[in-house]
Amino acid sequence: MLVLALTVPLFAQEQSTSALWRGLLKNSIGTPIVGAKVRLKGTSTAESTTAADGSFSLAALPAGKYKLTIVADGTIATYAQTVTLTSDSPAVVITVSNSREVTVATQQPTVQKGGEKLSSQKVNELPLNGRDFSTLLLLAAGTMTDANGATNFTQQFAINGQRGVEAVFAMDGADISDPEMGGSTFTNFNVDAIQDLQSSSGWMPAEIGRGAAGFTNIVTRSGQSGFHGSFFEFIRNSALDARNYFDHPSIAEPGGIPPFRRNEFGFTNGGPVVLPHVYDGRGRTFYFGQYQGFRQVLGTTQVLAVPTADERGGQDTVTYPDGSTDTLLVNVNPEIATVLARYPLPNNPTGAYGPRTYAVPSKVDTDADQFSIRIDQKLGAKGQFLGRFNYDNLTGPTTNPDQTLLDPTFGVQYVDRQRNLVFTYTRTVSPRFLWSSSLSVTRTTPSFPTQNYADPALKFTDGLYEAFNSAAGSVMSAFGNLFHGQLNFARTTQQHAVKWGIEARLNRDTTYFGISPNGEYDFGGGTVYSTVFIPSASGEHNVQVGDPLPDTLSSLLIGYPYGYTIAVAPPSLSNGAHIGPAAINRNDVNAYVQDTWKINQQWVLDYGLRYELYTPITERAKRTAGFLDAFPPTGVGQEYLINPRPGYQTGWNVWEPRVQVN
Repeated sequence: MLVLALTVPLFAQEQSTSALWRGLLKNSIGTPIVGAKVRLKGTSTAESTTAADGSFSLAALPAGKYKLTIVADGTIATYAQTVTLTSDSPAVVITVSNSREVTVATQQPTVQKGGEKLSSQKVNELPLNGRDFSTLLLLAAGTMTDANGATNFTQQFAINGQRGVEAVFAMDGADISDPEMGGSTFTNFNVDAIQDLQSSSGWMPAEIGRGAAGFTNIVTRSGQSGFHGSFFEFIRNSALDARNYFDHPSIAEPGGIPPFRRNEFGFTNGGPVVLPHVYDGRGRTFYFGQYQGFRQVLGTTQVLAVPTADERGGQDTVTYPDGSTDTLLVNVNPEIATVLARYPLPNNPTGAYGPRTYAVPSKVDTDADQFSIRIDQKLGAKGQFLGRFNYDNLTGPTTNPDQTLLDPTFGVQYVDRQRNLVFTYTRTVSPRFLWSSSLSVTRTTPSFPTQNYADPALKFTDGLYEAFNSAAGSVMSAFGNLFHGQLNFARTTQQHAVKWGIEARLNRDTTYFGISPNGEYDFGGGTVYSTVFIPSASGEHNVQVGDPLPDTLSSLLIGYPYGYTIAVAPPSLSNGAHIGPAAINRNDVNAYVQDTWKINQQWVLDYGLRYELYTPITERAKRTAGFLDAFPPTGVGQEYLINPRPGYQTGWNVWEPRVQVN
């Protein structure tokens, strides 16, 4: 079956008796058709061959009646009726069925509503640092990166001054907004697999909701007749860079250029599904697959405060309020001596921390593997099915590279396993009426795991030393599940393009959160009283048992901290022996109707109405519980609440009118 879509804007020439034809030729699933011939024949004849993006331009023709013929992939399709060409003819959509029957319908004009729309050719040609397609959104007016929202190490965008989490992202019309962190999943999606990048901001039609800032739809490429593919690798390496004026050699960077390596590689491949002696899907079934790998090693210079050799031996030089100095000779606690031995020795006595300064380069690794497969199936003369599966495995970067210099197991690494599955069915009932339905599931697992579940943390409130195992086994994991379904209808007439539909967006999320379950010892921050006798070198500043210690170092050396905290699971609450789990349900159901009314050749009115219904946020396992009064008066019992109400009220009056004149 051959289905061709032809968008032909008509432009008047200087004389009203002639017109210039220009347009874009695509197949039924939106892929431009390259090398096809578009021909008009009447009192005169004009013919054009489509370019790489499917565009064509015919020479100016006198007004009149013409026969339209399209030749693509060796197939000739002729319109049974005549085309009447005038200087003000409307744009048309031409469909050619497998029986080569041609139908022509009027196409409504596309109204620019702000934002950007980039074709696959433009996306591929633009120089992208990191080949991250989301940076293309910065080309839209009023768009900038939102650093405050980039907690999931993916780009977030503040559009027209609003927060990054207010921007909504979709792929092939299905929602892919990160259900836990905001922003978009699959931000490093292979740019060679993108057909269109459509971004809307400012005024948006009624069919778009949930986020007030902007809406971005990524249209992925589909297979086509013939097998097509590509291989690529992009390399960045500091060995290829010239020395920056500020890259001076130092103890941490003797070469003067911080190390940096990035490799991006992958492939794309698409075509008809053909299984020899089993199934021949030419003209009916198409596939498109892609893979992209990302490997990056980023060099960062870490400057730490570490104990000197004298301090490890128990020598604590103290400056007293009268300006005098003396050295305390501390008998170092054996357990503290073991901790101090795990610190590296200082190597830069003139650095930021004086004799305690340790400067060294540290490597931060980031690995990503991203894959997708898309299947398009033609179902009869009017039906079209799309199925697509994506995954993106992201490991890194390490959020605390300074800690890995003390012990690699102290590092906290960002890990996310993203999955997306979508099914869409579209049925063209007639040239003027179609409907579509889709169902998608998105899974994300943004987590910050630590490997060390044995060592406690030693932290210094006055910055004496770099913290020892600052993570202390802390846990932060979020598992987001987004179920998205929608049903849309569209009907087109000479002056109106009416759309209406319903949509449901269901979140089923679970989070785990616990601070320092290994325990945290805090040194400094308040007065600590000595538990042992500490002599001084002069004998004038001896510390007796019960005397206040003069500084943080003496408190550390004897192993007596100012405070100790540990996260424990409260046995009296409903979560039992778990630390901070919560299973959250959030539901959004909405409906809309909108119309694009072409009043005349100069004016277009867009208007519509949207209704959104948000249900209260609930916790599935009833872990949002607690005592109504933790310290009741004498003789009054405690009242225990499970999922207390009211929490979040349901919004019933969320009618959203949308009106725009162009």
